[in-house]
Amino acid sequence: MAAGKKEKEKEKKLVAVIAGTVFRDPGFALAGVEVELVEVRTDGKKPKSLKFVTDGRGEFSFYLPAKEQKYKVKAAAKGLQPEEKETTATPGARMDVFFTLKPATP
Repeated sequence: MAAGKKEKEKEKKLVAVIAGTVFRDPGFALAGVEVELVEVRTDGKKPKSLKFVTDGRGEFSFYLPAKEQKYKVKAAAKGLQPEEKETTATPGARMDVFFTLKPATP
């Protein structure tokens, strides 16, 4: 019984991390990009969403509860085409997502 309790406590300490970098074509890091993380829900409940603005090196990170969950990650900046990717958060793991935003077509 005690072993099961320890496992649950260990699971609580594990977080899932979705992190990455946003670049602009032709490969320079892009600061100030809004990155949105949205849960992919199949149960009809309203999906939760988190937002982050990339730092000076174009990097972002989301620390999430220790449960496996699918997410859509969207990156958008003025004058550039938005991009969206899907990933799965896994407890105790880091999932890297990279974007290369191209100029918006007029």
